[in-house]
Amino acid sequence: MKQGQPIRDASHLYEVERRVQHAERPGFRIMELQLSPTQKVPWHCHSNISDTFYVLEGDMRLFLQDPKEEVHLKPGEVFAVRAARPHLVTNGGTKSLTFLVLQGVGEYDYVPLASG
Repeated sequence: MKQGQPIRDASHLYEVERRVQHAERPGFRIMELQLSPTQKVPWHCHSNISDTFYVLEGDMRLFLQDPKEEVHLKPGEVFAVRAARPHLVTNGGTKSLTFLVLQGVGEYDYVPLASG
């Protein structure tokens, strides 16, 4: 996967049904995202922070590299992705997926990745 330039705000790179920021402190933030059955958060990683996903509603399919892995999460389930580990988030169901992502500890960035 080819790595793009780190950016501070990735909201313009992909479409979601809803995006709410619940908290932001130096080195930590909590976001809530809602994805339709056809939406996804494209392949990316973060230089310094981990993403901890907590599913509120729906089914999440999380694809990871280094090592290659696929994780399915249902409401109430949690999964943490370490810093610099490439990942892709998709809706694994037929209804909207709503989840929290806790991001920290460190400065947030979003590094887009492209295969090939």
